Amino acid sequence: MTIRSLAIAVIISLAPVALSAQQMEPVPDRPAGEGEGPYPRLLITGATVIEGSGAPPAGPVDVLVENNRIAALYPGGAPETVRNAAVRTIDAGGMYVLPGFVDTHGHNGDPSKANQPSYGYKLWLAHGVTTVRGVSFYFGPDQPDLTDTARSAANTITAPRLVPYAVFGDKWSRGTPDTPAKAREWVRWAKAQGYWGIKFFNSATPEVLAAALEEAETQQLGTVAHLAQTGVAEVNADTAVGLGLDGVTHFYGHFESLLKDALPYYPEDYNYFDEQSRFGWVARLAPQAVEPGSEKWDAYVDALVESGVTLSPTFNIYSASRDVMAARTRDWHERYSLPSLLDFYAPSAVNHGSYYKDWSTEDEVAWRNFYGKWFQLTKDFHRKGGRVTAGSDPGYIYQTWGFAYIGELEMLREAGLAPLEVIRAATLDGAREIYEPRGVEPPMGRVAVGQLADLVIVPENPLANLKVLYGTGHTRLNYETGAIEQVGGVRWTVKDGIVYDAPKLLESVAAMVEAQKAAR
Repeated sequence: MTIRSLAIAVIISLAPVALSAQQMEPVPDRPAGEGEGPYPRLLITGATVIEGSGAPPAGPVDVLVENNRIAALYPGGAPETVRNAAVRTIDAGGMYVLPGFVDTHGHNGDPSKANQPSYGYKLWLAHGVTTVRGVSFYFGPDQPDLTDTARSAANTITAPRLVPYAVFGDKWSRGTPDTPAKAREWVRWAKAQGYWGIKFFNSATPEVLAAALEEAETQQLGTVAHLAQTGVAEVNADTAVGLGLDGVTHFYGHFESLLKDALPYYPEDYNYFDEQSRFGWVARLAPQAVEPGSEKWDAYVDALVESGVTLSPTFNIYSASRDVMAARTRDWHERYSLPSLLDFYAPSAVNHGSYYKDWSTEDEVAWRNFYGKWFQLTKDFHRKGGRVTAGSDPGYIYQTWGFAYIGELEMLREAGLAPLEVIRAATLDGAREIYEPRGVEPPMGRVAVGQLADLVIVPENPLANLKVLYGTGHTRLNYETGAIEQVGGVRWTVKDGIVYDAPKLLESVAAMVEAQKAAR
């Protein structure tokens, strides 16, 4: 094995994955009664519509769905003939209808955390997520990411719409694609298998990366990168975007593009393989970068915007670094996080992302300061016209599926996106990031005639308070009765015209958690 091949293997092993000889359980067929429809005519009445493009809310509106498409919108209410012809009517009076959410950064393939993939799939759906881009859903060969994709498209399993990406060099048996010719061959192979795009971990030389990106564009495959520290000295975000990368996920590569010096400083005892060292020192990159508003900062932001790159920051996945105690004690863990998942989250020398082995006040302060600069970079990019999308990277660092996605929406708001901009990032812009490499407008992402019937129906106004989207709801004092109440939570998720009862999906997940507790 060459040094470069070894580096690729190491980076993939240290990426947000946990490879295991143990296989995931197959996803069971969707049982009778779990999701109803699609209907010849489904009518959702009396809702306020948050359309997804950034347009202001409007209502009351009746939404007519025929099979799996939005057939008509009736401001003020549908005619009586339409109401009488509906096979099913959902009374959404006082509620809000949004496009189905798009999670642009999903994983779902580690049996040591959650052996049944439907656990994550149901949590996503219960939080209104109707499309997930897997980067990857499963790592390694002979995994069911493509078959799960096909089964979800046929609605024979309870799952969001799945969009499969493969990690560069993964899944085939022809050796490491460590030359431009091999890189192009691997990209063509991935396209032929049915993958929609490629996830890079900065494990290729600039020449190999350039060839892979060029071939991906030819094949109409999307590209996104986690620009790991081990390769960022050669390929930072500025370099990768210049080579044609479509999307940058996480923060990797940004601050290395903005350094005051040529290379980042690491202490003499730094060890990338020790994850507390790795992640502790990530936050120390921020003061090594130039300040917001400086000439270099503004030039970098302008270059990103002009390139057309998409940023999917996944703020939520590292948020525990700001306050690990708060992350460990979130409301939903007791009822909805599997014991095996909580075990994985706990400090560990071997589990990826379980790096809080001796996490200090100084570490948390460094991360809070890091987030300030990262938020500012994202806000400046967005304000200048750059596209930002919502990805949650669940299953690591106290970020449980579904709940993590709503956490990401809250953090996009914290970064400076207005509530309508957050919803656009979660819907239309996420859909466009996925479909743009294919050269077409997405079939979902808006509440509009002709779009796929991917919808979220919520009793409370998420523009006023994103917390009402959490499956556990939002705690509120009732001033009239003096009672403390839980309000909100998604009521129904509609995917492909199929109506899912979100609270029932959560109950199904809670039963999985209780069964595992009882087995222990």
